[in-house]
Amino acid sequence: MTNPHTDVATLARDLRAGSRAALARAITLVESRRGDHQAAARELVQALLPHTGQAIRVGITGSPGVGKSTTIDVLGMHLIAQGHKVAVLAVDPSSARTGGSILGDKTRMAQLSASDQAFIRPSPSSGTLGGVAAKTREAMLLCEAAGFDVILVETVGIGQSETAVCDMTDFFLALMLPGGGDELQGIKKGLVELADMIAINKADGDNLKRAGITAADYRGALHLLAPRSEHWHPPVVTYSAMAGTGIAELWQKVTEHRKAMTASGELAQRRRDQQVKWMWSMLEQRIMARLRTDATIRGKVRKLESEVADGQVTPAIAAERLAELLQ
Repeated sequence: MTNPHTDVATLARDLRAGSRAALARAITLVESRRGDHQAAARELVQALLPHTGQAIRVGITGSPGVGKSTTIDVLGMHLIAQGHKVAVLAVDPSSARTGGSILGDKTRMAQLSASDQAFIRPSPSSGTLGGVAAKTREAMLLCEAAGFDVILVETVGIGQSETAVCDMTDFFLALMLPGGGDELQGIKKGLVELADMIAINKADGDNLKRAGITAADYRGALHLLAPRSEHWHPPVVTYSAMAGTGIAELWQKVTEHRKAMTASGELAQRRRDQQVKWMWSMLEQRIMARLRTDATIRGKVRKLESEVADGQVTPAIAAERLAELLQ
């Protein structure tokens, strides 16, 4: 960027005008590791901040094979038919190792990727979960400023990525497969506690009865857990992405949740809490980046690492010395 200030103003204007190319460039800028690009990205997101926050932010998780891509494709097209503009973002901490699956998913989101009313973006292919999540959060704000009013954030990775996606969205949807009662033995309690709704996919044909039984099992399990909100008890629904059945009902639950959370003031409070969490998360990223990149500090860090590994210095004393280096 020759003159980041001029470019930021132009980029912001073009993005607000609905230019998909400008949105793609803006997200690339946010994902860049160059110092001047990062400064320009901070300026850009700050300039666009007044134009963000109006979208419905939905996090979607589910184990491999559950049909996430097909669900997002069908749900996205349903929303577009209702007049929405849909952006799909991914949080994939494993993409640095595996190449990421959303690029493959993009071909499976055949209808959505061909629509002018949709925008699909894979997660950055390098970095830790914290770094990927931070970039996805900023990409989400850019999509909102560009006029996308539904943001679907897919978690491609596992474990902590589910918490990260939950922390940046208004509604967290967990997709499950039909299975016998034994399936619940392997249920991830943490995931179910995060979920605002559980949706059982592939409820069609021979699976229909099994899906109904599975849904009843999950309803029973949810009764044993304290809900995230006193204003919302997570429902369990069944649907079929392939047959396209139950999609309208699934989205209806999302809108009901939004009304309940807005009326109680909880949506606004949840977003306020998320903003502060983002700040601390980004501060941690900046501190860690300085420890890794500052030439004068890096040598001392390596020396301390070696001393800790050899048992010469306790981790507590080493951490204290590292903290002093940052002052």
